[in-house]
Amino acid sequence: MTALAIRVGGVSARVRPRLLGTALVLAAAAFLLFCLGMTIGDYDLSVAKVVAALFSQGDYYDRVVVYDWRMPRALCGLFVGLAFGMSGAIFQTITRNPLASPDVIGVSAGATTAVVGGIVLGIGAGLGTQTLGLVGALGSALLIYVLAWQRGTTGYRIVLVGIGVSWACTSATSYLLAHAKLYEAQQVVGWMVGNLNDSTWAQATPLLIAMSVLVPVTLAMSGWLRELHLGDDVAIGLGTPVQVARLTLLIAGVGLVAFGTAAAGPVAFVALAAPQIAKRVAGTPVPPLVTSGICGAAVLLGSDLLPRVLMPDWQIPVGVVTGVLGAPFLLWLLARANRAGSGG
Repeated sequence: MTALAIRVGGVSARVRPRLLGTALVLAAAAFLLFCLGMTIGDYDLSVAKVVAALFSQGDYYDRVVVYDWRMPRALCGLFVGLAFGMSGAIFQTITRNPLASPDVIGVSAGATTAVVGGIVLGIGAGLGTQTLGLVGALGSALLIYVLAWQRGTTGYRIVLVGIGVSWACTSATSYLLAHAKLYEAQQVVGWMVGNLNDSTWAQATPLLIAMSVLVPVTLAMSGWLRELHLGDDVAIGLGTPVQVARLTLLIAGVGLVAFGTAAAGPVAFVALAAPQIAKRVAGTPVPPLVTSGICGAAVLLGSDLLPRVLMPDWQIPVGVVTGVLGAPFLLWLLARANRAGSGG
């Protein structure tokens, strides 16, 4: 379909109508799920009351419930999903592999090991999960990049090395848990599954600050992302500094994963599934960056809402739901890649 030319002031852009429509529909769905999540609790609220409270209207007590009690969880779900969706699009595009995502190639596992190590060993525990998660994710990403380097890097080597690093980090985390005290293990296990149940402004605020920086920076590099998908030779012909572009995009993706993981834990399969869903719905050759992020937000908010509606007396972590829904999706991707005769 022909792209539409949009001009705002001195800036012009070309947008595919289907891609724009998909992004708007997913954004509307994410906003609805965001509001629906804040209607659930001991204090009854309707969607209309939640929306009124969001715009500082309506009853004072409604605004207190929305802003002080329920919004941190909703915001964490929204922005963690956005972070995972965008990071998944970055990793899948630069590796040119639909199975490459932060939770598959070791970045999330590195963040998890750092947080668990900080809590169990007391090393850097005062830094908080946000900083520990960032250090762990950056460390595992650097290790992957160095081990995959052979006169440059390729997506294929990054995926293979990343899977190895993921298993190494998972083994280290298991060892740490085996030697943890009971109360330390209980503290860590709930977070490791991926959990929004106890979200507070202490988790939401650093996440919002980080996203306000990382999202614009990542969007500014979206041109590099499209060119890298065409292959290194074509990208070089277009004047793209391939190795610099790949490393910079990896750092941006790692930052998104790190802060998302630190806020809600390593929620499984969102970074894997959201870009592929967005790509197929939007009809684009590569996972669209913004639409993948919005799709990730909708997936995570929906996965958090589902058990609260169906089983209100159970506090089921969101990572359990995404794992149950995401495992069949992974198997479908593997089967589809096998029929195609390649990994992507």
